[in-house]
Amino acid sequence: MNRTRSALIALEHVSVHFPVRAGMFGPRLVLRAVEDVSIAIAPGETLALVGESGSGKTTLGHVVAGLRDPTSGAVRFRGAALDRATRRTARRSIQTVFQDPFGALNPRMPVSAIIAEPLRINRIGGSKERAERAAALVRQVGLPRDALNRYPHEFSGGQRQRIAIARALAPDPALIIADEPLSALDVSIQSQILNLMKAIQEERSLSYLFISHDLAVVHHLVDRVAVLYLGRLVELAPRDDLFNTPSHPYTQALLESVPRIGRLRGRRRRAIEGEMPSPLAPPSGCVFHTRCPKVQDICRTDPPALLPAPGRPAQAAACHFKD
Repeated sequence: MNRTRSALIALEHVSVHFPVRAGMFGPRLVLRAVEDVSIAIAPGETLALVGESGSGKTTLGHVVAGLRDPTSGAVRFRGAALDRATRRTARRSIQTVFQDPFGALNPRMPVSAIIAEPLRINRIGGSKERAERAAALVRQVGLPRDALNRYPHEFSGGQRQRIAIARALAPDPALIIADEPLSALDVSIQSQILNLMKAIQEERSLSYLFISHDLAVVHHLVDRVAVLYLGRLVELAPRDDLFNTPSHPYTQALLESVPRIGRLRGRRRRAIEGEMPSPLAPPSGCVFHTRCPKVQDICRTDPPALLPAPGRPAQAAACHFKD
């Protein structure tokens, strides 16, 4: 399970805490957005972060992107610690595609300037080289050449996301963080963007960190899946292993909630019972025990370690009763 040595980027026991105050005169509290997460992404690999809203996916993505420092733990990029001194160099190699393709683009800039912006910020090439690079990227993402002189409001949502992808590709990154890149798009457009991302990855040997709540979409793109619940990593597995034999009860519940063609008529999908607890006061023991159908006394008191499932060394789950 240890991929740190060959990793492009690795998170080692990363936690992210936010201090908050309960009311104007209330006590200071700690919101535990991410707690002791260790994951690694290999060159050319796609890792998905999945989980419900509030599970810590986006916060963890911000740590990988260098937009937020972890409260504790370490981030390593190509083996070197990612800190304030090395972040500027690494940022060129780590780009982000955001959820809202309109809000992520400057409405006052033409597409040519939007795509060239990371080149300007990173001082890559002169104005002529940047313009040529923008024109080549517009073609690569499937937009017409006249798109260069147009503005974001003149494009559809899918086309705007193609512009955002072109901008992310401009500095020739090694890793792209895709934070819910399809959720604002029509279903018919989602498959086009997915196919584009896969084609670009094959051509450039890119790595992706794909953040999503949609397991049906994740299945078509990723190599491995990391399942987060209340800021904790509860399962980490190759895609096929996770979809065919999920080990953690939370993963099983998430997969059960995905609509499937061929499901027997009249058979109800099992919903996850209850609400996710507050990260201000996470449960003792296993954080999922308040909603788990397999809960036992040990679950309420002893936090389970993330360990391989029996007979499946590549698949790890944080559960006392994995199978």
